[in-house]
Amino acid sequence: MTKLFLKYFSIILTIYLLSMLIDTIYIGDNTALLIMGLVLLIVNLLLKPLLLLITLPFSILTLGLFTFVVNAWTIMIADYFVPGIHMGGFLNSLLAAFVIVILYHLLRDRNKP
Repeated sequence: MTKLFLKYFSIILTIYLLSMLIDTIYIGDNTALLIMGLVLLIVNLLLKPLLLLITLPFSILTLGLFTFVVNAWTIMIADYFVPGIHMGGFLNSLLAAFVIVILYHLLRDRNKP
């Protein structure tokens, strides 16, 4: 599996599982979830490097933990552009960012030869 597919799959699975566990995360239908995964991939490819560069001093001060905040911002940006998905605020987006990173690394390590 490619990196982008693993990232896409981890995004979709995380948002779906968190919507089952947390009442404030709302998914209208499956197509909105698939579109959310694509939009978040695009936002991560285009805007995330710029946001990481701008927030580099904070990332250095927090030893890289501020990147989770940047990931939460990208999820909130993607949430804004996708109708039918509501993440329910910053804390839910931060939790989703944390789970996406963990799930991606678990899937990536499992598929290594």
